[in-house]
Amino acid sequence: MLPHRPHHPASPPARPHYPASPPARPHHSASPPARPHHPASPPARPARRTALGALSLAAVCSLLVSPATAAPTGPGTPHSHCAGRARLHVPGAARQHADCLDELTTAGTVASGHTDPADYAGLTPKDLPTPTGAPGIQIDGYFPDTSTTNTNHGWQHDSQFVIRLPDHWNGGLVVAGTPGNREQYANDRAIADWVLARGYAYAATDKGNTGTAFFRDGRRPGDAIAEWNTRLTQLTRAARTVVTQRYHRPPARTLATGMSNGGYLVRRQLENHPELYDGGVDWEGTLWRSDGPSLLTFLPAALRHYPVYAAGGAGAAEAEAALHRAGFPAGSEFLWPYHHQVYWDLTQRIYREELDPGYDGATEAGTPYCASGTPACDADYDYAARPAGVHHAVDRIALTGRIGKPLITLQGTLDVLLPISEDSDVWARMVHRAGRGSLLRYYRIEDGTHTDSLADVFPGRLRPMVPCHRSAFTALERWIDGGGPPPADRTVARPAGADPATLLTGCPLR
Repeated sequence: MLPHRPHHPASPPARPHYPASPPARPHHSASPPARPHHPASPPARPARRTALGALSLAAVCSLLVSPATAAPTGPGTPHSHCAGRARLHVPGAARQHADCLDELTTAGTVASGHTDPADYAGLTPKDLPTPTGAPGIQIDGYFPDTSTTNTNHGWQHDSQFVIRLPDHWNGGLVVAGTPGNREQYANDRAIADWVLARGYAYAATDKGNTGTAFFRDGRRPGDAIAEWNTRLTQLTRAARTVVTQRYHRPPARTLATGMSNGGYLVRRQLENHPELYDGGVDWEGTLWRSDGPSLLTFLPAALRHYPVYAAGGAGAAEAEAALHRAGFPAGSEFLWPYHHQVYWDLTQRIYREELDPGYDGATEAGTPYCASGTPACDADYDYAARPAGVHHAVDRIALTGRIGKPLITLQGTLDVLLPISEDSDVWARMVHRAGRGSLLRYYRIEDGTHTDSLADVFPGRLRPMVPCHRSAFTALERWIDGGGPPPADRTVARPAGADPATLLTGCPLR
């Protein structure tokens, strides 16, 4: 899930000057009115604040531009650097701004202000190489929306996107939603740098709401998460059109990928909109099922039992066993203190607030680190006992396993934010039960965990996941190009005695 987004640095890189913004939309108050408690069913939310429909006539007219005219001279080589930039139009965008850049990877965009390092802080190993040699066009903008949590570019506007169009195009497009509740640049180091250097066009969305109060968006429980799916579909359609404008032919392949919540979106897109994609790579996607398991079923156990385990004494052994029964694997205990401090409590409270706001009455997002026995404490949350309306809210965003295009799923065996036995193991069984097993390859990555930066903290115990994602991506390319399916589902062993540098350079799936 990766809900935490670090604060922006004190002196961020200089940003390019964009034209003056339209009139500012109202911000959410720091303390919004408390929502009423209705035990029988989740309370209604304030009027829906996301506009996903058509633009007004005036907005459409302000965005109309002529189609691109400078045809590429080869399969992926533009007529000139950034040719036709002024004529590119993102369908449905309320705002867009295109820049010609000498470097689209973070080797250039950090200095030029065309990314935000705070968006991707903590997601990759510190020594991950940064590729170079990808000049081209970057388009930043947003789709119509009335929520305002994304502060990038000073726009105070959600549904922001970034589209990157390299001069030397390989004919493909990669689209991604962000992990956790981060903004549109969150995948820049882990995914975008690498695919851009290989010649792919790239597009990413902030999913329509950001930050740890994302649950304020929408009218009904589940609306904010449901919007994530709508926004990725919207961006994929728009990006395919922009790619066609830029290179004068549609993408030969469109691939979806993402980690955590972004991986959930890959699963959901291939279930509901397989016509838009040729395949996907799901990196530790979040599992939602109305009958469980989900984070609402295993995180309360972590919050309830971990303090007893950490305190030692007579009850510690039973608390440890209870954590293992909840899905947190034996051997992962060294990761529990960090996850208790950073992830478990916050993740449970904000996602429970999104899907079951009535649990704690008028309180917004519960009581941090409350002790079991405290009224309305998330440590005592019992999803199975909650009203039918709560289960219906989860069902609105739930997965089915009925994927329609090839998918590679990978997850680390030492993931203790979304334990693998409660997430991807279950997901793989769902796909097979749905009769779609021939479209799935599932790899359990030994000693991988949810957050790659922890591999720097525990180099002898953890391996980074990013090279395994890249191996999965190239295996998907071969698969959809007719090279045959990847190796059968398996656990990918950590190379014996591998040093950190070796672990960053490869992860063979065979």
